[in-house]
Amino acid sequence: MATNKKIKVLVTKVGLDGHDRGAKVVASLLKEAGMEVIYLGMYQTPEAIVKAAIDEDVDVVGLSYLSGEHLIFTPKIVEEMKKNELDDVLLIAGGTFPAEDIPAMEEMGISKVFRAGSLTDSIVEYINKNI
Repeated sequence: MATNKKIKVLVTKVGLDGHDRGAKVVASLLKEAGMEVIYLGMYQTPEAIVKAAIDEDVDVVGLSYLSGEHLIFTPKIVEEMKKNELDDVLLIAGGTFPAEDIPAMEEMGISKVFRAGSLTDSIVEYINKNI
């Protein structure tokens, strides 16, 4: 980054997924890496996520999926982001999903997908290189 402004990341869960330990761990580690992190919490709608991204003026939206709803909610979030002209916001996802779903998620608009077990350093490095 050209300025000393901290990278601002919104971490959230979408839909009815009630497991957020992994999202909280990632949020904490991103903070330790020097990023400003807003943890939106569980049970969020695509509209609420995008509204928070706008209100907080974030650089990155990080979605956490464990419930198998990634192919349902990803296109809705991408559509909502486009509708609100958030083309400059990096959209990443992490969680538990079949490897064969990753190309579809990237085609839908996720910049990078991190499967459960990904090293946190790889997430930090990816964000730093792409902001």
